[in-house]
Amino acid sequence: MGVQLFDRDHFSHMTGQDEALQREILGLFRDQCGLWSRLLIAEAPVHTWRDAAHTLKGSARGLGLWALAEACETAEQLAQSGMKDGPMVAHELARVRARLGEALAVVDATLAHTAQH
Repeated sequence: MGVQLFDRDHFSHMTGQDEALQREILGLFRDQCGLWSRLLIAEAPVHTWRDAAHTLKGSARGLGLWALAEACETAEQLAQSGMKDGPMVAHELARVRARLGEALAVVDATLAHTAQH
């Protein structure tokens, strides 16, 4: 089994089970995702995509979006290892964007669910 996409228990714990707070945090995360995805491209300067991956990793960990956090960690490690361009970087950043898309789908579903309560 792969890395968990969304750990609802972790997110609930981190927010004190406060659904209004959860909606606010998820909304803020969603708002920032457009910016992050535009920065996660191999053609950008390394510090741009590395910093975006680092920031996104922290947010993902706080929300319990483990698969996204893991993909960001891998991309960030490439930059730290000296691999700053090429097909491997492009592949890993595409993987981060794919995981971000999955995370956004979970965020949207969670927001829709909490709006009904």
